[in-house]
Amino acid sequence: MKKFTSFILLALTIVPMFAIALTANAGSADNMLWGGFETNMQVASGLGNTDPRTIAGSVVNIFLGFLGVIAVLIILYGGFKWMTAGGDEGPIGEAKQMISAGVVGLVVILAAFGIAQFVINALYNATGATGG
Repeated sequence: MKKFTSFILLALTIVPMFAIALTANAGSADNMLWGGFETNMQVASGLGNTDPRTIAGSVVNIFLGFLGVIAVLIILYGGFKWMTAGGDEGPIGEAKQMISAGVVGLVVILAAFGIAQFVINALYNATGATGG
């Protein structure tokens, strides 16, 4: 009898919580979420309407440009190291390795740039977009 009374007491406390639950209203939920700007979120957020492919292409170009600058700096540092080696074969060998690594890195970066440009242009042409 004690279990039955506990069950009834529990049911009488939990059931009213579900009975008075608020119903979802899509109109007020959109208003609450977007602040009344759900129809024109681009203007309200200050974000543009740039195509995501254009954004991805710009990011790839900036990243590869940054890597290109780093590769050129590595080549220049290798040249500086070679110039200041004073004829010692050890630092000259390290400088040659650094220069060759910089040149290989630059070739890889340029190849990646070419591949990225090809893929981005292929995406534009395949989807019929303008601005590629």
